[in-house]
Amino acid sequence: MIDQAVTNSTCLIALHRIGQLDLLPRLCSTIMVPQVVLEEVGELIPFLTVQSPVNRAAVAALMTQLDQGEAEAIALATELGSLPVILDDKKARRVAQQIGLRVIGTIGILLRAKRESLLAELETPLKALQSAGFHMTEALYREALRLAGE
Repeated sequence: MIDQAVTNSTCLIALHRIGQLDLLPRLCSTIMVPQVVLEEVGELIPFLTVQSPVNRAAVAALMTQLDQGEAEAIALATELGSLPVILDDKKARRVAQQIGLRVIGTIGILLRAKRESLLAELETPLKALQSAGFHMTEALYREALRLAGE
């Protein structure tokens, strides 16, 4: 289990679309989101802790490369002591890693759930993600299945 993590909206929306949103609180004791991410999601999710970053200059700097939700999630994760951050966008992941944050994505969350026996198998949720419009390369799809032992 992850103690704390920060997420942007992509993972929340994707897991909600495939009926697996309940995996997040089972894998992470505290999931933080900036207010702007909650607004992007469009609904209150009871297990989320809402906290916006204080360092607006850091957010502004990050927004030169990323959207506001990603920028605020990265800034918040940094402010809270380099918490892991859940991001799927390739550029956002790269920026977060460059500043020293540990990054996990939606597929990583599903893989972790499989490893912790919260999912019986990984292929069905991966296919559901694809059907819901979540972009993943064929190489990523195959690598996830390989890592899951499927």
